Amino acid sequence: MLDPTVLIVLVVVLALIFDFTNGWNDSANAIATVIGTRALTPFKALMLAATLNLAGAFFSTAVANTIAKGIVDPEYVTQLVIVATLVAAIIWNVVMTLMGLPISASHGLIGALVGAAVAFKGFAALQWSGIMMILVALLVSPILGAILSWLMMKLIRELFRNTAPSKVKRLFRPLQILSASFMSFSHGTSDAQKAMGIITLALITGGFIPDNGGVPLWVIASAGLAMALGTALGGWNVIKTLGMRLNHLNTAQGFAAETAAAVLLATISKIGIPVSTTHTLTGSIIGVGAAERVKSVRWGVAGKIVYAWVFTLPGTAVMSWLIYQVLSILE
Repeated sequence: MLDPTVLIVLVVVLALIFDFTNGWNDSANAIATVIGTRALTPFKALMLAATLNLAGAFFSTAVANTIAKGIVDPEYVTQLVIVATLVAAIIWNVVMTLMGLPISASHGLIGALVGAAVAFKGFAALQWSGIMMILVALLVSPILGAILSWLMMKLIRELFRNTAPSKVKRLFRPLQILSASFMSFSHGTSDAQKAMGIITLALITGGFIPDNGGVPLWVIASAGLAMALGTALGGWNVIKTLGMRLNHLNTAQGFAAETAAAVLLATISKIGIPVSTTHTLTGSIIGVGAAERVKSVRWGVAGKIVYAWVFTLPGTAVMSWLIYQVLSILE
């Protein structure tokens, strides 16, 4: 049996590595469109996103509490269950980022936690009501993103139909920087909380903090910083996929896509439901493309992204189940 202090340190380190890889893959969510439209240089966009990711981490802890208590009953969780969860989620994030596929770190983490918990205690460990709420939100968020961005793009076209394209481009360039900033902040608010939730779950399970103690400040700060560092590194293959390959965006489209996604993320995260930043923004990008012409969306690229989404939950669940079987000899 490993020393409890060693295990909790290992969990914290792995959770921060997960948050780093999350930021690495999800850097595209915040700044792919602003780079694709050349409203900002890549370096400036990444620094802006990293700074606001960190600021957003302090905005709310509602999602962290859901991750900590709403998916798996803490009574049926061990530190090795959490280790298996994080190892599987990290591997998935890294592989998908290197392949240039934007994936949902939310899906990956939830699938991995479910797989490891089932390997340890069976399906009795799962909080089905919380899982179903999260799954519905994860499925609905890209649809809502597409609808809202489609409506915004139609409104923009109607308002500026008699304005020269060059003037529209100049007008929306600074507005897109604002929308990218909002998106980066919302991304930090939503996604940094996933690592916070896992660390908090480990601290509760190990008896280091009470069940009703909330998320410690040092957990919030470290998770936000890890995500900011991952964002600063930037997953360039994913940025190219979202910002250039999925749909060639202009500044007005970039503004509409980012604003629609950011509004949804900030709203849903405040409620406490973990949703996918990647799914929401990708849906929004498809929505603005469809508002112009359905054929302007590169549906082949969109199909590959959807395949990655579909396989994330079962893929990480199976992976964490197998990893736990190997680690269980240490318990």
